[in-house]
Amino acid sequence: MTGAERSMKPWKKKVMVGGFLLLLAGAAVVWYIFSEEFEDTAKQKAAFELSAMQLINEFQQNDSLANAKYADKILTVNGRVSATEKVDSTVNIKMEDENTGAYIIFAFQPQDATTATKFEAGDSVSIKGSCSGGIYSQILETQAITFKRCAIN
Repeated sequence: MTGAERSMKPWKKKVMVGGFLLLLAGAAVVWYIFSEEFEDTAKQKAAFELSAMQLINEFQQNDSLANAKYADKILTVNGRVSATEKVDSTVNIKMEDENTGAYIIFAFQPQDATTATKFEAGDSVSIKGSCSGGIYSQILETQAITFKRCAIN
């Protein structure tokens, strides 16, 4: 072994140890993200309280501005149920603007899904949930606003 080869070995060892430490740190971050649990939405304070029609109108006027204002925030939305949809192990409640076809869809937490099934079209309800944001669908030509981790307020 020449002197140049011997001096290269410690460098390779440091790179391998550094790579292993980065891999270990990355695994820890992934584990944290996938095992993260959220606080019960019913116990959280809402950042905004508004009617379903107010929310739909704001998204129709400027969805970029509305997304910046409401996305990833807890909102309380008051309105009339258009439809209740049972999906796999959860329930979705839909509120719709009959004139434009724009709608809000609320996906419920497992502990609140049974309560949500009791609502029917036409019922007034107050729902608290985390706003995922809104999007305009070119195909359906309508605005859709989605919520996750919802609870009956």
